[in-house]
Amino acid sequence: MTASIKPGQFAQLDNGTRLHFASAGEVGRPLILFVHGFPEFWYEWSAQLAEFGQDYFAVAPDLRGFNLSDMPADLGEYKAKHIVDDLRLLVSHLGYEQAIVVAHDWGGAICWNMAIALPSLVKKLIIINSPHPYLFMDALSNDPEQQTASQYMNWLRNPGSEDALSKDNFALMDGFFNGMGQGDASWYDKPTRAAYHACWQRGLTGGVNYYRASPLHPATEGHAGPSKLNLNPDDFKVRVPTRIIWGENDKALPKTLLNSIEDFIDDVKIQRIPEGSHWVIHEQPERVNRLIRDFLND
Repeated sequence: MTASIKPGQFAQLDNGTRLHFASAGEVGRPLILFVHGFPEFWYEWSAQLAEFGQDYFAVAPDLRGFNLSDMPADLGEYKAKHIVDDLRLLVSHLGYEQAIVVAHDWGGAICWNMAIALPSLVKKLIIINSPHPYLFMDALSNDPEQQTASQYMNWLRNPGSEDALSKDNFALMDGFFNGMGQGDASWYDKPTRAAYHACWQRGLTGGVNYYRASPLHPATEGHAGPSKLNLNPDDFKVRVPTRIIWGENDKALPKTLLNSIEDFIDDVKIQRIPEGSHWVIHEQPERVNRLIRDFLND
């Protein structure tokens, strides 16, 4: 028996941002927050909301810039610190002081930062195919393989990339799910495609602005990328219990990004899924749910 999912809820945050979210389960149970990436929205976590709403208060927001949440026009509003602040205020709006956090892709990038900056807010952190920020910065600066794999980020940063993504009824966007990695794309069926198209029709600029606002991308002639950053690795330590689920057949984020991860996290375990692609959440939802559940019961 799975929990029913309730979309269409909105949180007006104290920083002026209005976030849309879906939830399952009862307020008062422990809060588990599911944070999506690009080019997704709360719907990415449908299988997880239905599962964990049985015994948690499970919440999946649309991040700012996505779907039904506010889409600020100012590029500076998409810096990670502002999105971390949205999540902090959302937890408070929901009546909690702390959350278990599960995050993927850009959601993971935001939640790595949140766990580092606000460890008291994060009871446990579960990351799915999203690199630790210091290790990603280092790979973008020094690893030719990663630089090549991440060239799409520079393409997305270009003016007008959202127009190219929208062209021919989102043909490129459909290609992300059907062709990125070698995973099983049968999950991207007609109803799922329709749900994603409805989201994308609301606008893609906000999602693309995450790439434009970030210093983490391969260097170009006009922009030094992360090589200009002088970061202290000690500032990137994660002091909350962390579990990582990684689809190893991710073409954009290779498994080498996990090398040396133990240097940054006090309590970490990694579950590798060799055949899983970047979209392993969709490809193997029951397995992902089981791995999350195992961590929660640890």
